[in-house]
Amino acid sequence: MPPTAPDTKPKLTVIGESLVDVISHPHKPGIQTVIRPGGSPLNVAIGCARLGMMTNLITHYAEDRHGRMIEEQLTANGVAALVGGSAPTSVATANLDQAGAASYTFDISWDLKGVSLPALSAVDSSRHVHTGSIATVLAPGRDDVYTLLEAARGHATISYDPNCRPAISGDADRTRRDIERFVAASDIVKASDEDLAWLYPDRTPEQTMEAWLKLGPALVAVTRGADGPAITNRQRTVQVPARKTDVADTVGAGDSFMAGLIAWLDTRNLLGAGARGKLGDLSPQELRNLLDYANRAAAITCSRPGADPPWTREVNSDGFAVPADFKAVR
Repeated sequence: MPPTAPDTKPKLTVIGESLVDVISHPHKPGIQTVIRPGGSPLNVAIGCARLGMMTNLITHYAEDRHGRMIEEQLTANGVAALVGGSAPTSVATANLDQAGAASYTFDISWDLKGVSLPALSAVDSSRHVHTGSIATVLAPGRDDVYTLLEAARGHATISYDPNCRPAISGDADRTRRDIERFVAASDIVKASDEDLAWLYPDRTPEQTMEAWLKLGPALVAVTRGADGPAITNRQRTVQVPARKTDVADTVGAGDSFMAGLIAWLDTRNLLGAGARGKLGDLSPQELRNLLDYANRAAAITCSRPGADPPWTREVNSDGFAVPADFKAVR
């Protein structure tokens, strides 16, 4: 059976899919196919737990071979799971190109049948809720996710990463409507430049960041590969250069970046409805420190195979110097 939520009040609840990544290297025939637990929300939950946050994950996986692999990974990282749905565990097949970038095909289902009341209790006891990716665009579960965000908003801040999967979403127009609904319900939004190019081919990333701010979030961040990430609030935009690292692959890097954003804000007591008004007033230096921390978490993940997010001690060492005013959590 899956682990149950802890009795103590959690800081964070993540809502979204769990799956296994079947990672193959068609350009490197000598390397074996690897099967690892994955899914953007699962990766964010584990990333936040490794960065010191008490974390719940509202998700789906089955009591099958792949589901047991997911459960073991969550338990080993101290993430408490609330598991709904009845379908087999979902599978994503990731094919890596010569640079280590992944393209995906999916066999996935998403619903939260049977876990509605425990899920509501979990978000009620959290001061921050995160969601994203397939869970926010795939029926029937996407509407349940939105209902949980609505229930949380009175006492919790909300973060969202669309982490677009065109192979599942298909229709960009419908997906855009779904995504903008979640953007409007969120305080912190993160996307990649690839997400934005697919959603808005006639706009620059900067134009979309500005448009999304008008929908409601206080912070919008965009990762831009070798160009480095950028973040904007209603007063200013800040960007930092990409971290130089020997790339094993990019699987899970964006999820580690998202986890880094959430964890850094947590160390500054900037999560929870009472802190909502402060997010839009972060200074240029605070925004730089926020980006730098998330950027370092992503770079460490890129340096090793698969979605393997860093621990706080790793982000704070091994050449990844912490800003002088950063408060460590471990």
